[in-house]
This record gives sequence, structure tokens and C-alpha cells, in this order.
Amino acid sequence: MLHDLLRIPITGRDVLVPVDVLALVLTVWVVVVPLLQRGDRRRSAHPVRAVVIRVAALVVGAGAGLVAVWWTGDVLDLFGVSFTPVTRMWIAFACAGIALLVVVLVQGGWTLRVVALGAAACVALAAGLGVNVDFGFYKDVEQAVATNPYPTRTLPAPHHGGATGADAARPAGSAEVNPADWHAPAGMPHEGETISVRIPGTVSHFHARKAVVWLPPAARTAHPPKLPVLVSLSGQPGQPADMFQTGDLGEYLEHYAETHDGLAPIVVAPDQLGAPERNPMCVDSRRLGRSATYVMTDTVQWIRHHLPVASAPSAWGIVGFSEGATCAMQFSAAHPEVFGTTLAISSEIGPRNGSVQQTIALGFGGSVAAYRAAAPSAIMTAHGHYPHHLTVFGYGQDDAPYHASTDALRAVAERVGMQTSLIVSPGSAHDWNTVRYVLSHGLPAVIAHLGLPATKGSL
Repeated sequence: MLHDLLRIPITGRDVLVPVDVLALVLTVWVVVVPLLQRGDRRRSAHPVRAVVIRVAALVVGAGAGLVAVWWTGDVLDLFGVSFTPVTRMWIAFACAGIALLVVVLVQGGWTLRVVALGAAACVALAAGLGVNVDFGFYKDVEQAVATNPYPTRTLPAPHHGGATGADAARPAGSAEVNPADWHAPAGMPHEGETISVRIPGTVSHFHARKAVVWLPPAARTAHPPKLPVLVSLSGQPGQPADMFQTGDLGEYLEHYAETHDGLAPIVVAPDQLGAPERNPMCVDSRRLGRSATYVMTDTVQWIRHHLPVASAPSAWGIVGFSEGATCAMQFSAAHPEVFGTTLAISSEIGPRNGSVQQTIALGFGGSVAAYRAAAPSAIMTAHGHYPHHLTVFGYGQDDAPYHASTDALRAVAERVGMQTSLIVSPGSAHDWNTVRYVLSHGLPAVIAHLGLPATKGSL
């Protein structure tokens, strides 16, 4: 029963409409109840004034909410995104409900205070659900409470041998897959598997959370072929499971594997952040840790030692969203000997952690030159030529800042010889609706460039 409750969708009308209606009814009742008590002078000596004060509280609270969003989001840019009108509206509603609650707590009446508390809670819940729908993040209760729901496994290094299935993904002795010659062996699982693994920071000493790995059916056989691999990086704040729980990356690849005899890229999502609130910017720094070394040395070596993956850069790709997309651009531009394919969804123009001054101090030891050199455009320009590299860019139609950064990065990428394409998600902004759209429409080109059969349309 608990499992069923956790799987209740929180983005559909069955939940949103009742919560919104209840919030509206309770709020209206709290506002107009003095007029209903006009006959009881002990309880409502000045009913009209009480209503006016409560309406004024709603207006002031909503205005304060809009100012707070403008100041923190537009002026200080604390979140790195421009909030949509829908999100601004819901934040204004939430602040209006809080302001009304404060007024009622002062004006008195214990029954009314309890109802006002319930109204404020419903308004806050409605606002939270509304913002969640706008950002396209949590689809059900389980996603909101479980940070990483995938079972933890230990994938042995090749010399351990002996096991079969998901725990026996051994690259030793495996031939690189040739899709034309591949036939699904008897007993191959019908579905892929998503697991959590610990990738130690052996060289970097970076304190990372558990990574998430998706194994296609072909990788779960007793003698798996060498497959392409995608390294996936979340946004910030975020966690490795985000691309699977919210971005549906595993589901899109499952669809591909279903029609290609179990073949699909293996996906490894390491933790380049260390914690949701941290942003090491995928560089090595004294203050934020060696995030770059963790991904490009510890993670890459772990993948090669524990998974049946091809070794050539033509079979390696990297995908990311927002901060993760910036990291993907940094890593793929700086290491074309590792990655030959990139999918960058809403990439920033360069590493960022707060203001430019704060970014330079935290990530680059105060060196302006090092900060400028770490920008993807600077890395691409310094390298000079990428004759066999594909970069698929994507952003939301209503995401003006990332539209500009994407256009700038794409111009540089094409100037240095990269193949590029652009996917624009209609009617979305800097949110997970954009991520899902770009993944669905961008993965076919990425998969084909990684050496697997092309597929028509979106996944």
C-alpha cells in the first residue's frame, strides 16, 4: 500500500485540481468570514475593515513574493535561471497565503486561526505542485522523497570473473559489437537495468555520492559485447539519478534497445558535484575539490575496468543539463581523445558559481587567466580542430539566457570543425520538460554517431 501511495502522480489533474480548489475555497472563506459573522458583534465588531485588511494582506504578500523573486532571481541571479511567469505567479500566491495567515493569527479567533493555517498549507502545497509542473521535475511522490531509488551493486573488475548477468559486465575478451552481426543470445534479459554503484575517488580524493549506471540488455548477458558508453551529468543542484528519475534517459534507451536486439549505449552518471548545494564547476580547485580529475580520471578508468565498453572516442559520448552541460562541453572539448560525441542541454557559456569574482576566487585561485581558459569556447579555440566530433545542442524556446549561450558555443564549435545540430524544445524554459524533449529528439543522432544503428524520429 505504501508503494502505491508513493507512486501517486502529482502532475495530473486528479491531484492538482482538488488541491487548487481546496486552497481557493479555504482562502476565500478566511477572507469573507467576518461578513458572515456580522450578527455577532462580539466576534466581528468591524467586519468590513477585517475583510479589507485581509484582502490587503493578500495583495501585499503577493507583491512581496514577486519582489523577492525579482531580487533573488533577476538582480542577484542566485539560481542561475530566469523564472517563468508561471513560477512567479505561484510564488506570489504562496507569499499571499502566508501574509493572510499572519493577519488572521493577529486578529484572533482560534477556530479561524486553525482554518487559516490549513488554508496557508493548501496554498503552499498548490504553489509547490504548480512550480513542480512548470519545472517538470517530480512526477510522483516517490521521486520527491527518494533521492536515489536504485539498488546498489558492486560490479567486479574483469579479473574477478565467474558471475553472470548484470554483475558480470566484463570487458575482457569481448569483441566490439558489430550491429550487423549481432544477434540477441538465448536468455538475454528483455529489459535493461538501472543500479547504483560506488566509484571511488582513487586519484582525485573527491567525495562523491553514488553513481548511477544503466545497463542495456546486451550488457547483461554472460558474454557481453563491447558497447558505446554515455557519461551523464546532472544539473546543479542535483544528483546522479536526476537524468533517470526526471529526465527519463533510461526509458528512452529502453525504447531504442527494444527494437535493436538489446543494443544501446551503456550510461554512467557520476557525481561531479559532491552534494546538491555544491558546485565545483568541473574543475580542480583547492577550495572545491578535484571534480575534473574525478570525472576524467577516476570515473573514466572505472568505466574501462568494470564495464564492457569500446575504447575509441567514436564510441564515447557525454550528456549533461545546465551545469552538467557546461561540464560536458568542458570535458569533451578538452579531451577529444576520450569523447567524440556531446549532447549539451542548456549549457552555460562557462563555469559559474555565483558572481564572476566569486567564481574566480572559488574555482581558480583568483586567476582571471585560468578562469577564461576554462570556458568551453576558449578550450575549443585552443585545441583548434575537431574533425570527427558531433555536438548536439538543445535549449527551451522560452529560455532566453541559455538560447544566447548555446548560440555562442555552437558558433565556436562549428568554427573549429565540429558537426553540430540544434534542438529547441517548444514552449519550455530552463526545466526538465526541455531535458526530456531534447533527449527524446537528440539521442537518435547521438546513438548513431556512437556507432549503433540509426533510428528515425524521436525516442
